Amino acid sequence: MVEPTTPSTRRRAVPQPRWILLGMLLAVLGSVLFVNAYTNASFTPDHQQSSRGQREVPTSVVTGGPIISANSEQVRSYRLPDRTIALTFDDGPDPVWTPEVLRVLEAHQVKGTFFVLGSQVSRHLDTARKLVDGGHELGVHTFTHPQLSELPGWRRELEYAQTQLALAAVTGVRTSLVRFPYSSHADAIDNHDWPLVKAAGDLGYLTVLNDTDSQDWALPGVDKIVMNATPDGTSGAITLWHDSGGDRAQTVAALDRFIPTMKERGYRFVTVTEGLNLALAAAGAEQRMDVGVAASVGERWRGRMLVWAVRGADHTLSVFGILFVLVGVLTVGRTAALFVLAGRHARRRRAKGWTWGPPVTAPVSVIVPAYNEKEGIAAAVCSLASGDHPGGIEVVVVDDGSTDGTADIVEALRLPNVRVVRKPNGGKPSALNTGVALARHDLIVMVDGDTVFERDSVRRLVQPFADPRVGAVAGNVKVGNRRSLIAKWQHIEYVIGFNLDRRLYETLRCMPTVPGAIGAFRREALRYAGGMTEDTLAEDTDVTIALGRAGWKIVYEETARAWTEAPSSIGQLWKQRYRWSYGTMQAMWKHRRSVFDRGASGRFTRRCLFFLSLFGVLLPLLAPVIDLLALYGLFFLDRKATAVAWLAMLGVQMLTAVVAFRLDREKLGVLWVLPLQQFVYRQLMYLVMIQSVVTALTGGRLGWQKLRRTGLEPIASRTR
Repeated sequence: MVEPTTPSTRRRAVPQPRWILLGMLLAVLGSVLFVNAYTNASFTPDHQQSSRGQREVPTSVVTGGPIISANSEQVRSYRLPDRTIALTFDDGPDPVWTPEVLRVLEAHQVKGTFFVLGSQVSRHLDTARKLVDGGHELGVHTFTHPQLSELPGWRRELEYAQTQLALAAVTGVRTSLVRFPYSSHADAIDNHDWPLVKAAGDLGYLTVLNDTDSQDWALPGVDKIVMNATPDGTSGAITLWHDSGGDRAQTVAALDRFIPTMKERGYRFVTVTEGLNLALAAAGAEQRMDVGVAASVGERWRGRMLVWAVRGADHTLSVFGILFVLVGVLTVGRTAALFVLAGRHARRRRAKGWTWGPPVTAPVSVIVPAYNEKEGIAAAVCSLASGDHPGGIEVVVVDDGSTDGTADIVEALRLPNVRVVRKPNGGKPSALNTGVALARHDLIVMVDGDTVFERDSVRRLVQPFADPRVGAVAGNVKVGNRRSLIAKWQHIEYVIGFNLDRRLYETLRCMPTVPGAIGAFRREALRYAGGMTEDTLAEDTDVTIALGRAGWKIVYEETARAWTEAPSSIGQLWKQRYRWSYGTMQAMWKHRRSVFDRGASGRFTRRCLFFLSLFGVLLPLLAPVIDLLALYGLFFLDRKATAVAWLAMLGVQMLTAVVAFRLDREKLGVLWVLPLQQFVYRQLMYLVMIQSVVTALTGGRLGWQKLRRTGLEPIASRTR
């Protein structure tokens, strides 16, 4: 590795992982998902039917009417006068069925009382406003429709208050009416429900129950709904209906029949408050209830913030859902393409009698840029110098201002086909260009100073040059230090994410990167591309794209294998992958205008940048959606379905891994760590990509970071 320090190439060091940034991002997303889960009643206890006796409930309430005014000082209940009906609707507003209900009410000149859910009001603003604009009455039916008796007092008050804030923001009014979810008739109030009624009364609410229940939620048919809602004789009644929660076509049809039928029987239709005032007037009371009270400015503003939070959470989850589908499509599409095209590539290469052409025996120059590589430089140089290429191998080690004696170690080897060139530190591109300029041969192999070649790697790597159209060859990079868990994860990534992809890219003729660890070039092609530049931190990707634009064919030679030392710590891995991802984006940006070129340049760039953007940037950037929604689903959605979906995605990855390992002739035993990779390694790669994109968007520039090396074991101990 080479670290640039000259004024022209000096840049900021790669920043450390911004765990605080990731934590804040996860906190924001977690809060959004939490709000969505809350508004969808994911935290509410299930409704349970139970009877706990009525000893504590006043007899006047049990035998009284459906409107209850109760607090710590007094208890009263009221019935509607004879031949008086109040139509009440629960669980709305609904953007589909509430307007249908309003259409029927308007056709019959009847006003209703709608006990709304605050979460629904926050979501369906226009529908909620239509209720007030149409002169209908609103009541609180809580924010999330919980079983209130199972909640602590503070949470019950929160349910009421949040609904009032939603009403204030959307309709500009507040109400004094409340109906508890799952409540029914007054004679059904038991010892468990009675404290709720009193607590609501202390907050200034009138509790509204019902006399008749249409049971439209059960979809029993129009005739049955009408019969259920009809009061006995001429008695007044508060009737219960629903304008949300499912298909309400039967409700709408039943209303259209019920209202004229009851009018023919001499009934009048009122809102709950109008009915209560009629009852008070009949009792000679001077007190009157207001239909609605205007909300204060403060309530409206607080309500707006609540509504924004709910709608923002809903929109975010909707976006996540779209991204989930997009990620799924990209993943499945990539997998299918890999299976078909990479498999075709492997079969073609392994077909009996297949060759690149006549054997390539021209001499080869191997360029090794080195900066402080004392741990592994001897093994690397010896493996290169002892290669079995029949045309001969010249090894040029360019010491780029090392301070650890790297050059001395190489010179001490006294290998006849190895030259050492010392130069002031100028960066890896500068070292490579120096080596190319001093190389004696036209076939150039570029190798990192920490990479060990197999004996036949150079010979196999240059065979594709039998095809005069080939300008560069990518070799097969292997992780040499596989003992640690993090190294095993990188080994899997190299086989699946790099080597398998190269088969795909060669087939599509859009190879984006000839790896710095093992790559071969024609001198003519390098000269045409302008050599290695310092424009990006991914000089290998930059020059590969330039070669592709120039019309050169770029191929992958799987049998030419090189062993590299992978980072052994999270910090080292972070620095390497951050530089890779950021450098790749720099190269993409540098060549962006070539997508409009005509001829070979435009064709290659369009294909290359399309696949890099899709699978190299977009897919890794969106992949966290899978994990976030999986976590959300395990807590708040169908756990079984979520687990099955997640396991299906893991199965696709495992199948891809098996195919890649088979094609690369690797042992499958290491794949036991693949499931664990999903919980640590992938998250680190997410952060790398996110922070790289942030750095790119903000115009930051990163510097090369020297990784700490320990050296690889001798190549003789490795087997194919």
